[in-house]
Amino acid sequence: MSANGARFHVAEAGPADGPLVVLLHGLPQFWWAWRHQLTALADAGWRAAAMDLRGFGASDKPPRGYDTMTSTADVAGVVRSLGAPRAVVVGHGLGGWVAWSMPALQPRVTRAVVPVSVAHPLRMRSTGLLPTGLLSARALASYQVPWLPERRLRHGDHVEAMLRQWSARPGWPGPEEVERYTAGMRVPFVAHSAMEYYRWAVRSLLRPDGLRFARAVQRTVTVPVLQLHGAQDPVVPPRRARGSSVYVEGPYRWELVPGAGHFPAEEAPAAVTAALTDWLGGLPG
Repeated sequence: MSANGARFHVAEAGPADGPLVVLLHGLPQFWWAWRHQLTALADAGWRAAAMDLRGFGASDKPPRGYDTMTSTADVAGVVRSLGAPRAVVVGHGLGGWVAWSMPALQPRVTRAVVPVSVAHPLRMRSTGLLPTGLLSARALASYQVPWLPERRLRHGDHVEAMLRQWSARPGWPGPEEVERYTAGMRVPFVAHSAMEYYRWAVRSLLRPDGLRFARAVQRTVTVPVLQLHGAQDPVVPPRRARGSSVYVEGPYRWELVPGAGHFPAEEAPAAVTAALTDWLGGLPG
């Protein structure tokens, strides 16, 4: 579907007149990361839409537009294209960073947010620029180098190694996850687009666009927030992410997912689905 000057792939499930939940993936994933929750939300009466972010999967991969302002405008455009006035925005990792930013940058379309495995953007910055864990610090630094991280993502077993190092559940990822996410990163321009998100996050810190973003997200979040986090996340440690509550004035719930690392929606899908549907059921109309 068309939104914000680009075309986006969106996987939908549930009644067309149901309240909308938009699901945003992280690295190195695409919409399929939310397959378990997509069907469960539909069964619960929600209209669930899992989109490929700009530059990923079957969505457009333009040379520019990987800043957070554009990302939130992309999500808002998809919400409008789906014919809904507002949506609950659920995001993991990179998608969670976008979800945290939606109330400040796109308040009219944001009903509530569910950030998964990520701290509030200002919390990320306050704990030593952006990285909040040793693994994320190493990864983020490596992503600033031109072309080399793209080459690693496209070749060899780098995607599989990332999934295994960032997870905590024994036996995950399985062969299907490894195959799909490795293939996804080998789609032309996907690896480069993915790295551009992280390059903007670092390189914009002292630039006018980055300073404008920081000022915007200083406004406290007044919509309901459910913050889900893997209890054994090695990328963004729970103790660091939990401090995000200081940026929220609205209803707030923090919930740890036992036994999960950085990918709780796939490592512990039943627990994430239960927490999500329970919380959604209590949202005000």
